Amino acid sequence: MSLYFAEDTPGRPEHPVDVIEQIAVRQSWSFDRDGEDEITITVGGGWADYHVSFTWLDEVEALHLACAFDIKLNDRRHGEITKLISLINEQMWVGHFGIWDKESMIIFRHALLLSGGLLPAPQQCEAILNAAVTSCERYYQSFQFVLWAGKTASEALEGALFETVGEA
Repeated sequence: MSLYFAEDTPGRPEHPVDVIEQIAVRQSWSFDRDGEDEITITVGGGWADYHVSFTWLDEVEALHLACAFDIKLNDRRHGEITKLISLINEQMWVGHFGIWDKESMIIFRHALLLSGGLLPAPQQCEAILNAAVTSCERYYQSFQFVLWAGKTASEALEGALFETVGEA
């Protein structure tokens, strides 16, 4: 069995984070390029502004996405939020939610593996960015229901999955 090692990878003609910056410029999103390997974009949603960080992890050849939004956790509801995240993640096909304990925040995470010197296609980056914002928008109220309305994880998830048909 042969294992592939990153040291054997040919160089990339462009830095993967540059692709994200080009998307942000095209979309007129505000962004901050914290260094060669990281960019943070602010994307407006229906419930909140989402702060999406893309970080290039050279040692694993992956473009990591972390999407945070302004919902602060409290110790009193931490256990129920953990249950809610578990229930949500069971339904996810792309990415997952987690808790960033250091900042007491809920984040959505995903990574795009680019082994062998590959560059991400703009469509791939837009797809994972869309998956992040769509997921955060879909479950934002569930997190609010648990934190501020005292609902159980199951009750909160049920409310988020309720889909209306037609228009009033």
